[in-house]
Amino acid sequence: MPPAYLYTGAVRRYLYHGKILSLAIEDEHWEIVEHKDAVALLVEDPHKGVLFVSQYRPAIGQETLEIPAGLIEEGETPEQTALRELAEEAQLSGKLEKLAEFYASPGFTDEKTYLFKVSDTRPASGAPDEDEDLTVVWRDPAEVLRQSQRGEIAISASTLAGLLFSLEDES
Repeated sequence: MPPAYLYTGAVRRYLYHGKILSLAIEDEHWEIVEHKDAVALLVEDPHKGVLFVSQYRPAIGQETLEIPAGLIEEGETPEQTALRELAEEAQLSGKLEKLAEFYASPGFTDEKTYLFKVSDTRPASGAPDEDEDLTVVWRDPAEVLRQSQRGEIAISASTLAGLLFSLEDES
């Protein structure tokens, strides 16, 4: 299905086309980033907490603590991407339950994130992408949220959404 903007009569002039995004000017006014959609995965263990990956993010110049996530490749469904990313980042598989779909920053990008809860985890083979250097850690979600509130750690919007769902389950 064509992007929704094609139905509005708006005209986009493209300034850049990359591997994961395109930059356009709409109606010679709005700066728009067309970005691949993504998945994010909430993996909980009653004894270990929530599964996170720690990795350096060049765009912000620091380490982040994030729930596993990744971009949906052409021809993949969000569910296929979720299982691929979980295997690549945590060497796990499991049963998926979609919790939400959301736009992290709809003021300038069309990137949609599909948030899944993963249950019944089991080992799976997979390796991180060549350009990923990440560490898998299990942490208490309430403590991660507190650290984020105090500005002690950097998290993503999808991680914040996952934390809120996790903490909602606890209440």
